[in-house]
Amino acid sequence: MARRMALTGLLDQLDEVECGSRIRLQDIVDNFASRGFGPLLVLPALIALLPTGMIPGIPTLCGLFIVFVASQLALGKPSPWLPRRLRERGFSHERFHQAVDRLRPWTQRFDRLLKPRLQALTEPLPRRLVAALAALLALSMIPLELLPFAAAIPALAIALLGLGLAAEDGLLIVIALAVMALGAFVIWRWLLP
Repeated sequence: MARRMALTGLLDQLDEVECGSRIRLQDIVDNFASRGFGPLLVLPALIALLPTGMIPGIPTLCGLFIVFVASQLALGKPSPWLPRRLRERGFSHERFHQAVDRLRPWTQRFDRLLKPRLQALTEPLPRRLVAALAALLALSMIPLELLPFAAAIPALAIALLGLGLAAEDGLLIVIALAVMALGAFVIWRWLLP
């Protein structure tokens, strides 16, 4: 597994990569090495968790993308594979540089919170089980889209799982499991009063 680097360091490293005027999604995956699964789980989960998740169809699309990525990790792939069309998607290097500068104070705070803990949960077999759980949670987002704000519960758990995988922080994975259990109980009580 790649040597652990803080989130700020990873973003700075990506910002320094000579990849022309655009940064592609594949550049991000390559930069995160074996931890590339974490960010690819976090980003769509955040899209479904934020107000954008209220747009019809967005939780379903995010859930399907998460299933695609998480199933690769569950099957033991060392790094994510993306279709060429998605790999080549990107954004301006200059805009990314500006975003890194704006986000640096926040990422430095996250770096103090996220650290390798309970690393038994970030070993290869538990990582695969966490990925399978993330895929199941993502599938649950599809029918939960019909209930207001309900898809946000599995999206939050997936975002925490992805952050835990990226930061190699088992404590965050445990917190995600607690969120998942509490969310399942709330949804169950909501549907069956």
